[in-house]
Amino acid sequence: MCGITGIFDTRGRCEVNRDLLHRMNESQHHRGPDEGGLHVEPGVGLGHRRLSIIDLSTGQQPLFNEDGSVVVVFNGEIYNFQELVPELEALGHVFRTRSDTEVIVHAWEAWGQACVERFRGMFAFALWDRNQKTLFLARDRLGVKPLFYALLPDGQLLFGSELKSLMAHPGLGREVDPCAVEEYFALGYVAEPRTIFTSAKKLPPAHTLVARRGQPLPEPREYWDAQFTLNQRLTVAEASEELVVRLQESIRLRMISEVPLGAFLSGGVDSSAVVAMMAGLSSEPVNTCSIAFTDPQFNEAQFAQQVADRYQTRHFVDTVESDDFGLIDTLAWLYDEPYADSSAIPTYRVCQLARQHVTVALSGDGGDESFGGYRRYRLHLMEERLRSLLPLGVRQPVFGLLGRLYPKADWAPRVFRAKTTFQALAKDSVQAYFHSVSILRDEMRQQLFSDSFKAQLGGYDALEVFRRHARCVETDDPLALIQYLDLKTYLVGDI
Repeated sequence: MCGITGIFDTRGRCEVNRDLLHRMNESQHHRGPDEGGLHVEPGVGLGHRRLSIIDLSTGQQPLFNEDGSVVVVFNGEIYNFQELVPELEALGHVFRTRSDTEVIVHAWEAWGQACVERFRGMFAFALWDRNQKTLFLARDRLGVKPLFYALLPDGQLLFGSELKSLMAHPGLGREVDPCAVEEYFALGYVAEPRTIFTSAKKLPPAHTLVARRGQPLPEPREYWDAQFTLNQRLTVAEASEELVVRLQESIRLRMISEVPLGAFLSGGVDSSAVVAMMAGLSSEPVNTCSIAFTDPQFNEAQFAQQVADRYQTRHFVDTVESDDFGLIDTLAWLYDEPYADSSAIPTYRVCQLARQHVTVALSGDGGDESFGGYRRYRLHLMEERLRSLLPLGVRQPVFGLLGRLYPKADWAPRVFRAKTTFQALAKDSVQAYFHSVSILRDEMRQQLFSDSFKAQLGGYDALEVFRRHARCVETDDPLALIQYLDLKTYLVGDI
């Protein structure tokens, strides 16, 4: 994990304050404890905090092209950089390092904005091209690496890996966005592209932003989207074989490292599959890290231990205790904006554990979204079959009435807890799925918010986040639709 930050004067009137840029950069010191670097020229300042993983001796940033006209700060990894190097060398580019970072500057020179389409990896980077007077911001396809930005009234464009780097600038407004508050209470996080502040935004996954001196700042451009196309020609056996091949290749690329690496292991299918692939690709025992709980209702450490034993990993376990509630203040500082996932504490603790033994840790995040692993998917599909039998005009009044009249009985056997099912059947597919993942339902938020706050919302409903994404996917498959919605919302904003 590294951190990037910067200032770009879109009007070309201001010099960048180096001390201010340094403070913005140092606010992210925890992201890159190994090294820090700054580059300042008229109207442009770039900062970087480095956690060294590849090319430890010569991979310092900011990193330049041969003549110094292109410079980049980069957080992440380009997994296929070794494939791109000979292709770029054939085009006449000369490499001075073995770093994946240098691939970015030469790829920009060769392919321009389309360079991101050639990258396989997790990344957020800012690139300044002096000859074109252009700042290019980019974020990876699934939003693994974060990137925030803000355009100040005086024309200064700020950006950074964390919101706190922008907050280190005195010009950033601190007005809370009411719509972000609505999203937080509905979903437990502030969805892309909003932040908790009206003055700042998140660059969405699979988007780029091009800022040119003397021109208005355009909207971000999407360069990729997930496609859910069913391949009818593959048999189950063929699909299984192809899946193993692709998983092995994916894990192999992520194991390219000059520092110790390992994996988070929960004992679930996703993280266990990652560990299995790593064990098959490594000549040394894989380092695995797990979290246990003192409450047996939540403790699944025994399943992780079974996987660790099966693949003979070097396994490390730590336990989350009630005293760890004291980490809340630390987590609030790390996240910068409201975040309500209870897994934040064990996630932080397993990262602490991993850092004692490795520098890089792989995880199984995204597996449930990719392979339909959530239990709620099955329940949604059952409801979808019922929805398909009756038009919305019939379902809405009938099931809506039943949902209002049926008692809420969380204490009863599941078969008698029909209130939420009736409520879901009264809605369309997107609204019903939003309803199922909301941490506070519509009626609860309406009771919570004051009249003055509702007036500030101006009728905005967090459901619009799901509606917006649903309009972008072309599929008749109800499972593919909700997988797509989770890829665009839950995976990015919560996981």
